[in-house]
Amino acid sequence: MAKEIAISKRLKISEAQKYMLFSVIGASVVLGIAISLISYFVRQISFNTNIIMAEEEAISNYSNVIKNTGACKAPKGSIYSGDELKNCTPDSVEVSEVPNTLRSGILEGLASDSALNSVPKEDNSSCVNPDTNKNYTYKELSKIYNDANGSEELNAASQLIKSCSALRVIPDALPAFKNEEALLASLNKLFNVSGWEPESISPSSNDVEEELPDGLNGISVNVSVEASSGTTMTVLHNIERSIREFNIGSATIEWSGSDNLLFQARATAYYMDKSIITETKKTIREGS
Repeated sequence: MAKEIAISKRLKISEAQKYMLFSVIGASVVLGIAISLISYFVRQISFNTNIIMAEEEAISNYSNVIKNTGACKAPKGSIYSGDELKNCTPDSVEVSEVPNTLRSGILEGLASDSALNSVPKEDNSSCVNPDTNKNYTYKELSKIYNDANGSEELNAASQLIKSCSALRVIPDALPAFKNEEALLASLNKLFNVSGWEPESISPSSNDVEEELPDGLNGISVNVSVEASSGTTMTVLHNIERSIREFNIGSATIEWSGSDNLLFQARATAYYMDKSIITETKKTIREGS
């Protein structure tokens, strides 16, 4: 009898241990699933947070580009709303509405620059004020721009400022792209103004030796003038006065005949890289 009672107790203890083992295993499984779910949701929250932050950064950068260039009036808040962008027409924005922007700097600062405006104007009938029969002053051009109504009139006034104000000089002073033909044409004009006609003009095959800052590029050109001393000096004087920079790196002067000078030089002319707004892409990966 005692033996049967002992066996019965053992069976009950074994069954209790089995239930306890199953309970522990079940709790472990539930805990493991809970930890996995928590880890998954934490990763998803972090990933979505990074996406939202990147989106906000892109919107902020996009708004800053529009605001700094003066394409639209400044937003009421920190960034442009959808309605503000929808109602913005760049050609109808007046300079007075976008102070301290690239647009105002160009149309008010550079366009009225007295040093640039001192460069003689080319014959251009569109720059003549019909009321005075004289070239437009910047004040007159600015009034035409400010009085313009609608995108068509504003666009025409903007083109008039580009052609007739000091802005017309900038493409000649520092072009935005490499153009050897235009460079040689500028040199030929300087020669003609000086009363000397070269037999031929050609670009140099030599590389630019000087180290230039980022964004600035050079074109090597050989200059050769053989004429009377007076004519040669006139050519050099006009090259020095030219709005287009010709940096003479090396030169030689020789007497050629009774009163002739042979001037040979190697010079560098400059042009800028074209300015563009670069679109960037950013890839966001889970866990990054």
